[in-house]
Amino acid sequence: CDFVHPTYGILTKIGEAHLESFGSQENIQKGKFELIESLPSDGIGILNADDPLQVSYKLKNNCKILWIGIDSNADFKASNIKLSHKGTSFDVIFKDGHTVSFETRLLGRHNIYNILAGIALGSSLGLTDDELRRGVSSLVPIEHRLELKKMGDINIIDDAYNSNPVGSKMALDVLNLMPGTKIVVTPGMIELGEKQYELNYKFGEYIASVADYVILVGEEQTKPILDGLKNKKYNEEKINILNNVVDAFPLMNRLKNGETYVL
Repeated sequence: CDFVHPTYGILTKIGEAHLESFGSQENIQKGKFELIESLPSDGIGILNADDPLQVSYKLKNNCKILWIGIDSNADFKASNIKLSHKGTSFDVIFKDGHTVSFETRLLGRHNIYNILAGIALGSSLGLTDDELRRGVSSLVPIEHRLELKKMGDINIIDDAYNSNPVGSKMALDVLNLMPGTKIVVTPGMIELGEKQYELNYKFGEYIASVADYVILVGEEQTKPILDGLKNKKYNEEKINILNNVVDAFPLMNRLKNGETYVL
């Protein structure tokens, strides 16, 4: 911040991703707020009203602050959120009280926060509602990160990039909001060190609350997921274990029923 002197700053969320290097969540909070506290008095900071660590922070400068939110009252608030095979639609209630409807191909609640931040800043810089709407509709997903694809008459939610607990839960939350038959195809999460079994077990428990069918790829490595599914009394007739992901495609076609979404 001392080097580039930003005029605008956006804080998305204060999480625990850097806990090892920062030492505490309080240090992460202070570190992230350095961006906002470096802004000039005519600058604009965008903060998330649904993040308690942003709401509770005592800001040490007087730049203009705009709040975004979904669950809390905010200057730019998203409501009426709907997911479909086309992506996400939602309304934004602007600071002055007028409402604009938006559509995006991006999926997931976290992306709505990112888009809201862009809308708040774009609006402050004088973009019209139509310009904001066009900008939001032209966003494209990053490959293999909650990317919606068609495979014949099946809707694929491609989140193959992800192999972490937060991302995989977000993906299941997205699948859960979809209409119709829901199928999960997964080899499980890797590179989780000593927590590998525990986190995949929890993943299995969460899959049990969302999926109509489960296709596990790799008998040995998906055992923790299977144990999690069994713990939730998931119907074992709806669990399929394969050793090659290629075999999942014909199986998906046999399992599909009406509108079908495969994660």
